[in-house]
Amino acid sequence: MRVVFLQDVPHMAKAGEIKEVANGYARNFLIPKKLALLAKPQTLSQIGTPQRAEARDNTELMALAQQIEGKEINIKAKAGAKDRLYGSITSADIASELKSSTGLVIDKRKIELEEPIRQLGNYEVAIRLAKDILPKIRVSVTEEETPKEEKKPPKKRAAKKEEKAPKEKKKAPKKTEKAQKKKTEKKEKKA
Repeated sequence: MRVVFLQDVPHMAKAGEIKEVANGYARNFLIPKKLALLAKPQTLSQIGTPQRAEARDNTELMALAQQIEGKEINIKAKAGAKDRLYGSITSADIASELKSSTGLVIDKRKIELEEPIRQLGNYEVAIRLAKDILPKIRVSVTEEETPKEEKKPPKKRAAKKEEKAPKEKKKAPKKTEKAQKKKTEKKEKKA
């Protein structure tokens, strides 16, 4: 059975291709899932319009890619020893900074980072707008300057010790006369 593929089917065909497939495969899988249609003259004319729309989308994506290509964004983050960041810079952080600095809205899932950025420095990041449209931007991660706190004079511990009066040791209360008599009586009985 000849079918026109509406979507890419792995290991079979790409969208827009016309192929001969098994009757059962077409009737039971491709057509019900709207992956393909029977190859009739009517369907072939209908398929032409999505291809034109796809071409129009590609030109829009190319224009967007030209705007993005070579842009440089700066992200400030807190860093510790050896320029290691507290936390990391993810594709969501890059997308939000790209939006705020250039006004271009890019989906975070299109930003290709192998792993989050965890060091200060300059990085080149690719943005996959379409299968073959891949502009690159430069991401510069710099250390966030922390406001300097007012230096407080060191506390004088010696002065505090002198100010306090020395504590008097508490003496244990004297035992009552009755308790002392009982003790002496016990000692006498033992002897």
